[in-house]
Amino acid sequence: MTDPRYQKLAKLLVNYSCEMKKGERILLDMIDVPDEFTIELIRAVRAAGAIPFVETRHTRVGREQLLGMTDAQAADVRDLEMFRMKKMQAYIAIRGADNMNENSDVPSDRLRMFSKITRPLLDYRVNQTRWCVLRWPTPSMAQAAGMSTEAFENLYFDVCTMNYPKMGKAMLPLEKRMRRADRVHIKGPGTDLTFSIKGIGAKKCEGTRNIPDGEVFSCPTMTSANGVIQFNTPTLYAGTKFDNVRLELNDGKVVNATSNNTKRLNEILDTDKGARYIGEFAIGFNPYIKNPMCDILFDEKIAGSLHFTPGNAYDDCGNGNKSAIHWDMVLIQRKEWGGGEIWFDGELIRKDGLFLPKDLRGLNPENLR
Repeated sequence: MTDPRYQKLAKLLVNYSCEMKKGERILLDMIDVPDEFTIELIRAVRAAGAIPFVETRHTRVGREQLLGMTDAQAADVRDLEMFRMKKMQAYIAIRGADNMNENSDVPSDRLRMFSKITRPLLDYRVNQTRWCVLRWPTPSMAQAAGMSTEAFENLYFDVCTMNYPKMGKAMLPLEKRMRRADRVHIKGPGTDLTFSIKGIGAKKCEGTRNIPDGEVFSCPTMTSANGVIQFNTPTLYAGTKFDNVRLELNDGKVVNATSNNTKRLNEILDTDKGARYIGEFAIGFNPYIKNPMCDILFDEKIAGSLHFTPGNAYDDCGNGNKSAIHWDMVLIQRKEWGGGEIWFDGELIRKDGLFLPKDLRGLNPENLR
């Protein structure tokens, strides 16, 4: 028997996140996902009168492809995938993996080459289609979260099928404040960072692009970030886990970067010129996500967190920075994680993970559950 939660999640993704309409085409990109859920997605798409196209992939097979990938083959992959993507109005990608570190032994130069060559495909999908991306719960994710498989699956479906329209309404005041803000000041243990978001804008994320969701994002102006930020959560990028990442910025550029693996960290930040500039600043507040699990789609939404992102900026709410990487790094500011503050133009907006202004208190955990 198919888990009834599969049907609920499939309907949310198709009808709410992607708003599928009769006759539209959608690509379902399934990576290590149970066939039972893929079938529920197909059925939900057809029930909406839309047309499903399905790609089934496997992480271990993808790793083998990357190990021998040439520039010419990567260009062919980009061109073939782009031809298909231009036929689509929407895209859902669901990514599972028995081993989150499957690509850890793929050489950095292979990963960097593939990312750079295929970047136009990602840009087209992000900017020209309605899309939603999420993970699939696996024992590997449960282990990273320090939870049993069953408990993690329950958390996953609670988070992914929560009342996103309610959260979306509560986000509006924060989105408005960020749109009119200029100076941002972030304080905390090992962190004292200032930058401007003047004229950039802001966008609320309410379950229409990522599931789980729960953030409002903007972006520093290109050369405004100065100071230091010390991240207190692990981060996984290109199959490698990093701890204690610390970035020093001068006039918008990361001029010094250290971690438990400083060499690999700097290799990634040297991917291209834009990789050392910042492409996103966002505030996270999903009440069901409390602790990091080394999965960025969850970690960047942690209640009382923010993330600061070296690399590519989005076309909406961006500063024009271009890069093959986009690396969300997460700082939790709740009291039990050391606390911290976010200031907009001299006003204290959030302290120790809780919003203080009256119009923003609807985003505090007790009001979103």
